[in-house]
Amino acid sequence: MKSILVLLVALFAGTLAWAAFTPVAGDAREAIHVIPKGTWERRMAGEKLDILPQEIRLVLEVRDVLVLRNHDDVPQLFGPVLIMPGQSFSMPFRQASRYLFACSLHVSGQLTVIVEPPPAPGWERLRWRIAGIGPRMAWL
Repeated sequence: MKSILVLLVALFAGTLAWAAFTPVAGDAREAIHVIPKGTWERRMAGEKLDILPQEIRLVLEVRDVLVLRNHDDVPQLFGPVLIMPGQSFSMPFRQASRYLFACSLHVSGQLTVIVEPPPAPGWERLRWRIAGIGPRMAWL
């Protein structure tokens, strides 16, 4: 019985150490947001739409490329870029910061992208994984 308990404690400690020190990686570093067909038409009809969140959060070295795909029939403005129907726009981020962009999909006309630094090895990374901030990729 004692050997089983020791084995379980060792397994638990090993799992915690792995979670705290293994580099965080995902299957893709892209955070993809799609602008569906008919978005502009629905907005012009007075419908309140939440196509994109007001704030998009990214994490360096984990999910740090913002991708916008315009499936609508009209161009959409994002920052200085006009995304034509059927086109995608990718923006990689290389520095943790708070970025404000013009955005035609928001009533305010703005979108905030918050880019956070990667979690440091040790307790910070362990807490990050436990909190589930890195959806689907936190345990990879």
